[in-house]
Amino acid sequence: MTGRLKDKIALVTGASRGIGYQIAKQMAAEGAHVVAVARTVGGLEELDDVIRRGGNSATLVPLDLTDAGGVDRLGEAIHKRWGRLDVLVANAGALGVLSPIGHIEAKVFDKTMALNVTATWRLIRSVDPLLRLSEAGRAIVMSSGAAHSCRAFWSLYAASKAATEAMVRSWAAETENLPLRVNSVNPGATRTAMRALAMPGEDPDSLPKAADVAARILPLAYPDVTETGQLFDVRENRFLAYQKPV
Repeated sequence: MTGRLKDKIALVTGASRGIGYQIAKQMAAEGAHVVAVARTVGGLEELDDVIRRGGNSATLVPLDLTDAGGVDRLGEAIHKRWGRLDVLVANAGALGVLSPIGHIEAKVFDKTMALNVTATWRLIRSVDPLLRLSEAGRAIVMSSGAAHSCRAFWSLYAASKAATEAMVRSWAAETENLPLRVNSVNPGATRTAMRALAMPGEDPDSLPKAADVAARILPLAYPDVTETGQLFDVRENRFLAYQKPV
């Protein structure tokens, strides 16, 4: 590792497993102090052990991101302890259900939107002032190719990720004259528990590992990133500009 995140404060949600776990681990190896957020305490403790064995440090935050007050308090706590935030990785999310749109239960729709959209907005609202206090704030918000493909039976997940991308694009436009850079990421199909839930018949060995996907996302946190308001496609390993319908 290059140490390019030395002394940076990085907040990673969904850090107890999958891509979030790997991003948190790799950011710590680059010298960042990672504020790791997830509901699963065991996964956070395992992450902490790995980070500490590497000679680095983390702060563990067991938190359900649909706890609006808890998200607000998280921003307050970061401000009191460090006075800024250098990197946000908004990775936590839920698949919801793959179903004909008319068969989706209201409670499932509301629960999925609450985590994928509302909690992401609340998180942005909580840490935006902190990222503005960084010399080179970086926001990385996880999206999905589903937001654009809009395949049959994927309406709930696709809608939630499309809404999140729209918020991120507006946020980027609001901050384009600041050092803060804000981008979405399409990780592509990855060997994770969520992917296995969505595609149970798929051979997991045919998919990239979460660690490899995280390694491509990691450079978006570096201070030399200039792109903002774009979509980083992990499979293509490049930024894609949004286009209006034609």
